[in-house]
Amino acid sequence: MSGDSNGIAERELQDRLKLSSDRSTRRRRFGWLFMLAALVVVIGAVFFLLSRGQEATRFVTATAERGALRISVSATGELEPVNQVDVGTEVSGTIRTVPVNFNDRVSQGQILARLDTDELEAQVLQARASLKAADAGVAQTRATVEESRLKRERCLELARKAMCTQEDLDTAQASYLRAEADVASAEAQVEVARAALDAHETRLEKAEIRSPIDGLVLARLIEPGQTVAASLQTPVLFVLAEDLADMELHIDVDEADVGLVRERQTATFTVDAYPERLFPAIITQVRFAPETEGGVVTYETVLQVDNQELLLRPGMTATAEILVAEIPDALLVPNAALRYRPPLDSDQAADNGGPFNGAWPHSSGGNASHRNSTTIRSDSPVLWTLRDGEPVAVPVQTGLTDGMQTEIVGGELTAGDVLVTGIDPGQP
Repeated sequence: MSGDSNGIAERELQDRLKLSSDRSTRRRRFGWLFMLAALVVVIGAVFFLLSRGQEATRFVTATAERGALRISVSATGELEPVNQVDVGTEVSGTIRTVPVNFNDRVSQGQILARLDTDELEAQVLQARASLKAADAGVAQTRATVEESRLKRERCLELARKAMCTQEDLDTAQASYLRAEADVASAEAQVEVARAALDAHETRLEKAEIRSPIDGLVLARLIEPGQTVAASLQTPVLFVLAEDLADMELHIDVDEADVGLVRERQTATFTVDAYPERLFPAIITQVRFAPETEGGVVTYETVLQVDNQELLLRPGMTATAEILVAEIPDALLVPNAALRYRPPLDSDQAADNGGPFNGAWPHSSGGNASHRNSTTIRSDSPVLWTLRDGEPVAVPVQTGLTDGMQTEIVGGELTAGDVLVTGIDPGQP
């Protein structure tokens, strides 16, 4: 019995070992099949990408054309009269009358306002009285001189007869000289009194505020009954413009553009009041003094404006376009063509390093023209033109630009050449 039991146990053990071996074999077969399937998927993906990379690149293009190029500088500023005068007063007092108003035309010497003159007239009367008193003092001192002269002459006559002592003669001589000095002093007092009278009369005249120019009243800053005090700073009562038919436009030109701006250049400007109309102007002065605001440096530039229609008014904000250069017939290319640079091909990408750079496709397709682009100096302007559907680098020399188009002054580019400006963004 024991022998049969041992045989049964051995057969069960063998069956278990065989079952375990079959399971391991199936697992190994399944693992190999999984790795094979994954490899097939990877290879298929690589071939799919490679097939997509072989598609022709679709470029965005533009054409080199001949045309006129206008270079302008833009700036803003304000309109001002050619000659604007602030009229004030040198006399303090109360405004009695103001016979002019806003926009009134005035002539030189016309009365703009009158101050109360009661106190000033009293001062003039007092000065005239002081002058009369000084004149009387001169007459009195001259009489004293005459008296001293006669006394001295009598002493001299008596001294010859030994009837006048030397002391009396010296006293008479000194009295005469003092009398003459008193005359000079009295005459000086007359001049002082006359100057004081002139000053008070001048102040009285300045109580009538008159226009210094022929012009237009832009602002009236006083009203009758108002008190003005002329102390350290003269108060401004009126603002006059000499002639609004000729005006000036003062604009601030940026430091980056001031090198292009010259006197006698022409310009046009617009104002908000007439947005559809262009007004002509001519530069008369580019000032050297800088103006800095918020870290921005500008230079004030003055333009002459003809305002015969009187449409423009002082203080209007204007936007000016200064024509600094004009080329009637230039070979022009869009600036986007100068900015375009092709992607690296597979050879150039491999030079940049990386184990997978050569395995991935590029939109350029590895054409020879892109590979030859490495021989072009990086600081030289380069355009890419399509020849037989392939972009070819063309070195050029550039001229002026208006920010949108650039003049080509040298190189093997001709009008009508198709230029690459970019790659079609809709391409896969």
